[in-house]
Amino acid sequence: MSSTRRVFLHIGAPKTGTTYLQDRWLTNRESLQKAGVRYPIGVRSDMFLPALDLIQRPWGGLLERAGGEWEGLVKRTLRGDDDILISHEILAGASAEQVQRAMKDLSDMEVHVVYTARDLGRQIPAEWQEHVKHRGKTPYNRYLTKLRETRTTPSEMWFWRVQSLPDVLSRWGANLEPSRVHLVTVPQKGAPRDELWNRFCRAVGVDPAAGPEESERANQSMGAAETTLLRKLNRRLRGQLLDDDYRRLVRQTLAHQHLAQRENMQKITVPPRDYEWVEEMAERAREWAEGAGVDVIGDLDELKPVWPAAPEGVDAQEAWANPDKADPADVLEASLDALVVALLSASERPDPHESATAKAGRLVKRLGGS
Repeated sequence: MSSTRRVFLHIGAPKTGTTYLQDRWLTNRESLQKAGVRYPIGVRSDMFLPALDLIQRPWGGLLERAGGEWEGLVKRTLRGDDDILISHEILAGASAEQVQRAMKDLSDMEVHVVYTARDLGRQIPAEWQEHVKHRGKTPYNRYLTKLRETRTTPSEMWFWRVQSLPDVLSRWGANLEPSRVHLVTVPQKGAPRDELWNRFCRAVGVDPAAGPEESERANQSMGAAETTLLRKLNRRLRGQLLDDDYRRLVRQTLAHQHLAQRENMQKITVPPRDYEWVEEMAERAREWAEGAGVDVIGDLDELKPVWPAAPEGVDAQEAWANPDKADPADVLEASLDALVVALLSASERPDPHESATAKAGRLVKRLGGS
């Protein structure tokens, strides 16, 4: 096999537009393959299970379904004569040994690593919400304390395993030439919608025009009241829901489809008291990227957080909205919306005591008939 074939491993980071990029690639899969880069999905439309099989994390009981998935992805990758894109954000969490396995499995090809990075001012609130959407119960301020205390030391904390740019790229780029490590910065708010797509395509060496169909998918954010509600719900559930039921009912239906769609949500931000150490970590990432000589696509200045302006004459810390103390009225409103979702979902389940005639009548009524 020719060593000139390339495989691009897009390893994350989570919450950097990865859902949008993966869905747009999937939507334009045929035209992008004609342009020279194949996306070797299997029976699923994403590469989550192969990535999970490689990094070997429990992930709410899903690891047991992932056995052999990485090997299957490698086999699909090695077929043919085109370049390949492998993409899933949890790959950023691979250990040094797991990275070595991936490199060995793909050693017949020229391996490139692509890492999309966004400023920590946006990443921290986003990752805390993901923690809560995966049964997490940790209050925001306690979560921030853990991040601050572990920021400069090797940590098994998931946030730093996938969001510490120097750590992730030191693991994944250990035996690669710097020119094969591509760092794509996520544009700040206000940039053209296609800017991230254009940068990503540059990293992978394909014409962005080969993927003209847009993606409407994106990971939705919740506000302070909605996240507080979900965190308290996790405490009340005490793990009683099976993992599959939690994913379907709580994370997908309640959180993504409903709570994240509410209007006028109070945005979760980093408190001003933590600005200094967050900026310190951003500068550390910038210095590492410059010193390592990796291929930067975008602007390293975009890794520096842009903080919200405090009202004139008001202390920034005092003006900060603490999501651990969300307005009880807002939490109540979110709770009532959640209750409506639960009742409507329950109404769709069949009543074992309902007669066939009544069922037919109810169906007709629901469809608008007479």
